[in-house]
Amino acid sequence: MAERDYDAIVLGAGGAGLMAAATAGQAGARVLVIDHAEKPGKKILISGGGRCNFTNTGTGPENFLSENPHFAKSALSRYTQWDFLALVERHGIAWHEKTLGQLFCDGSARQIVAMLMEECRKGGVEVRLSTPIGEIGHADGRFRVAGARAAALVIATGGPSIPKMGATGVAYDIARRFGLGLVTPRPALVPFTLGEGDADLKAIPGVAFPAVARVGNVSFEEAALFTHRGLSGPAILQVSSYWTPGDEVSLRVLPDALSRLREARREMPRAQLKAALARLLPARLAEALAARIGLSRELANASDADLEAAAGVLSALRLAPTGTEGYAKAEVTAGGISTAALSSRTMEARDVPGLYAIGEAVDVTGWLGGYNFQWAWSSGVAAGLAIAERARTA
Repeated sequence: MAERDYDAIVLGAGGAGLMAAATAGQAGARVLVIDHAEKPGKKILISGGGRCNFTNTGTGPENFLSENPHFAKSALSRYTQWDFLALVERHGIAWHEKTLGQLFCDGSARQIVAMLMEECRKGGVEVRLSTPIGEIGHADGRFRVAGARAAALVIATGGPSIPKMGATGVAYDIARRFGLGLVTPRPALVPFTLGEGDADLKAIPGVAFPAVARVGNVSFEEAALFTHRGLSGPAILQVSSYWTPGDEVSLRVLPDALSRLREARREMPRAQLKAALARLLPARLAEALAARIGLSRELANASDADLEAAAGVLSALRLAPTGTEGYAKAEVTAGGISTAALSSRTMEARDVPGLYAIGEAVDVTGWLGGYNFQWAWSSGVAAGLAIAERARTA
């Protein structure tokens, strides 16, 4: 069977890949998308509880982790959250804003996938699903994949997070094949596991509370949640991206803890600490923290030093994660293809003309809350425009 010619082959029918393909196709390039999955946009479909947190109104370079904190600036500035929102609205998709600038579909994440597929259709993009990538050939300035050849190849296969959906580290295999450097991949936006030293807190699974979670100098104020294995919730997922093994995690469980304890001593002097905390925190959490603090006297008999010690625990509850729940529970993968190997304007490999890497495959990782999808859209557009320009001038 004869090989078919295209201007670009995009590996991966996720958000970044479809965005790159649609952009290049609508600008005149002949594009083929290949994916081993049986349907496109599988990660989009499960995101945001099935409603897809598709971007964030506050998106900026400061919301991303990378060895090069400046790398994302170009793509994010040239295709912004407002550009993607305009696309959503052109397709008549109703949306709403939740906390902290997070934008969701009113209906279903399927609408976002349908939108991207329609944009690909407008660009004449061919999408082949249930198609293994197989061996990748490269000779005479052309890439060969699955019976197709093109002058441009786009790595948009994501990272290994959520392997039950078929996610793999194939992007890194391709990067190595072409000599691109890697920043060690690791699970990000992922729950922590706790050890026996924190067994008292694992004994209250399902308890959620507002908190400030901190790792080193980085902190996030959102909800935290104890689980039977450890610690989760938005604040925890956020700091997990900055955590390395051995780091301590601290939680501010109760703001203004000392003043609140002094107030409780005045208002309910005969009460135990557990009863005072139960007015301020979930009952099971109050009981566990009171036991950890170990103040058994009635509040009337607690000294200022006693209250200060208790407030210290409530202001910075110190936890020692034994690890994370790994790629199986990680929302994204941090690390990946080194930005040092890529152009920040085009996403093209500096030393391999025609090779591009976008989205989660690259060492650019967003915070929780729609930022990683915006990186998919922005990096996809950057590559798509560059591919179309390459095709025009070939």
